[in-house]
Amino acid sequence: MKRVKRRYLALQVESPSTLHPRALIDAIWNAVSLLYGEYGASKTNLSLIEYNSETNRAIVRTTLVSLDQVRASLITITSIDDTQVSLHVLAISGTIKALKKNILKKPF
Repeated sequence: MKRVKRRYLALQVESPSTLHPRALIDAIWNAVSLLYGEYGASKTNLSLIEYNSETNRAIVRTTLVSLDQVRASLITITSIDDTQVSLHVLAISGTIKALKKNILKKPF
């Protein structure tokens, strides 16, 4: 059995108010489901690893195979819980440690 390669995305959430972490991951799941269907969404193995409400940054895990699909889905998210938002991918890495240490420079 082949090992599933994962990728971690660092996201900057631009929003006038703070979001609940559950609302964020639900919005990402819904965006992926709308673009690629339930089967495509299940292939992403998407999960929210960390969300910092002070800096509005999040870490999301997905599979390497579905990385482009998740990034395309993030663009389609314009509102969460009736709040205008935009999501920007700051960095992508194979490990959380490298994502935090080398790329983000600021602590989560």
